[in-house]
Amino acid sequence: MNKIDIRTVNVTQYLQPLREGGSLPAIVKADDGFLYVLKFRGAGQGKKALISEFIGGELARAIGLNVPELVFMNLDDSFSKTEPDEEIQDLLKFSVGLNLGLHFLSSSITYDPLVSDVDSLTASKVVILDSLISNIDRTAKNTNLLNWNKELWVIDNGASLYFHHHWETWENHLSRTFPLIKDHVLLPKATSLQEALSEIKKIINTDVIKEIVANIPEDWLESEGDFLNADEMRAAYISFLNAKLSMIDTLVKEAEDAR
Repeated sequence: MNKIDIRTVNVTQYLQPLREGGSLPAIVKADDGFLYVLKFRGAGQGKKALISEFIGGELARAIGLNVPELVFMNLDDSFSKTEPDEEIQDLLKFSVGLNLGLHFLSSSITYDPLVSDVDSLTASKVVILDSLISNIDRTAKNTNLLNWNKELWVIDNGASLYFHHHWETWENHLSRTFPLIKDHVLLPKATSLQEALSEIKKIINTDVIKEIVANIPEDWLESEGDFLNADEMRAAYISFLNAKLSMIDTLVKEAEDAR
């Protein structure tokens, strides 16, 4: 695997909130001149959603799926002082520091299972990825997929890895399968699960997982009242993903049976 090299940029302009997202992400401009969708550390699920987003996005990229470039984004405290909307003002205030940005795909459209096209191998890879990371939020109601330049792009993995919302019981999740895959928006089109499985097995291993987890910013792993410290959390993410990888055949059979 190529070494992950995540750029860090600074937010220079807050342009507009994206109100269709529950966590109120925003389109912002950075000091590299590009536009990004900024996911805020001060939003509802906090830094844990950023970690899920980051791990899911980089795993998706590793297996050959299209993912907008992920960057770390510094937000300073000047933006909250000039924002008239109180809700956004609070969000900006609580998000000072390092956040996560996704390169903004201008004129992309939300994937619609009734009209959008996707090839079976891509659909199968997304289904297996979401089984591995326990992503509960890729349904027909909320696809979290985009069509851009006639290709499928994977965005928004923030609702995955939900074991980390309760560290006291995280080990209970190590041997669980993912029955909710039955609701996956791409499951009907995932007719190449065995081919996708074979490709993913060649690419994803412990080294890839460790490399991704090593790139999680330290302060995303530090929060008051958490049961584990930052090093223990990194080890837990690695253990969880390795456990899922070791049962990937079972997860794929579960998806096949659901389909």
